Amino acid sequence: MDFSLTDEQLALRDAARKYAKDRLPTIAADIEKSGEPPTHALVHEYAEMGFLGINVPEAYGGLGLGNLEALLVIEEFGKISSAVAFPVFESCVGPVRAIERFAGEDLKRRVVPAVCKGDLIVAVSMSEPAAGSALTDLTTRGEIVGNEIVLNGTKRWCSGGGHAGGYVVYCRLSADLGAKGVGAVYVEAGTKGMSFGKQEELMGFRGVPSSDIYFDNCRVPLTNLVVPAGGFKKLMEAFDLERCGNATMALAQAAGALEDLIEYVQEREQFGKPLVDFQAVQIRLAEMQIRVDAARLLIHRAAVNSEKGLPSMLESSVAKCFANEIAREVCGNAVQLMGGYGYSREYPMERRLRDAWGWGIAGGAIDIQKVNIASAMVGRRFDQRR
Repeated sequence: MDFSLTDEQLALRDAARKYAKDRLPTIAADIEKSGEPPTHALVHEYAEMGFLGINVPEAYGGLGLGNLEALLVIEEFGKISSAVAFPVFESCVGPVRAIERFAGEDLKRRVVPAVCKGDLIVAVSMSEPAAGSALTDLTTRGEIVGNEIVLNGTKRWCSGGGHAGGYVVYCRLSADLGAKGVGAVYVEAGTKGMSFGKQEELMGFRGVPSSDIYFDNCRVPLTNLVVPAGGFKKLMEAFDLERCGNATMALAQAAGALEDLIEYVQEREQFGKPLVDFQAVQIRLAEMQIRVDAARLLIHRAAVNSEKGLPSMLESSVAKCFANEIAREVCGNAVQLMGGYGYSREYPMERRLRDAWGWGIAGGAIDIQKVNIASAMVGRRFDQRR
């Protein structure tokens, strides 16, 4: 068991860190003010730098590296902001990986290389007005008619809604109840019969668009089938990797907050000495470092153990749950220690706190992760309906 990164991994992380710190802070601040996502030009720049599809096989346009390498880059970008990191997140741990793992070769070739080139962003559309944590209660239907799939229904909380170039839509593809009827279909932006609601105004995640999606006899080719009815387990296996990405985005808020705070407490003076000279501040810094390190180790364990496939539900849920909780705590402490500067929108700390709270809701709420953990511990699923 080796807890150190290889020279190649360190070089990749350092390159990502230098690029992110040198190039992205001003862009992140502008995104926070405007609410607009990263431009297509910036996403193409990411691709040219080799930061998209890091863990996607070379045959589909990626770098062919591992999940750990992808998460190292996501963390460095996420330290700057969730918004500037989101295209990297989507290309490495997002729904495009479900297409790469489970879809037919035609769809893989159409979608995955375009994502790695920065020409396409693919979003996932899972939740519905009455189905969030209870994901198997989906009512959006996909009816196979000849060589087409006809979609009808409403999806909610789609990150990327209205801005992504394509959507992996979870829907009911058979009359079977529960998970047995659920699969997924790929829908390209601009497809007739698909429309979007207004952009959500969220507490955080500015620059990460979100909206409802409406399907009214929306027809897509049968070749756009990602996973057929009964494939819900496969979708969740792929989503375990997204949980690791979610955990890393949460970790990034905490790690970025701690890095900024360490600088601040050494420069800021009160009562004639730097804040870091006060024992209470020293203890708080140590506690924050312990939590950040523990979260990173849990995430890296899940990533390394997944290299022969996808992460386990237990390890990815443990990592996500812990990272989500400590991110809120660490960012909250950082805001408190920075006082008015932490609370001011002129500085990134208050944004980190808002985004940290959001990562504990997105991709499966914290308490749902704890149910998943208990389920894996005892080896059976719990029926929440009884």
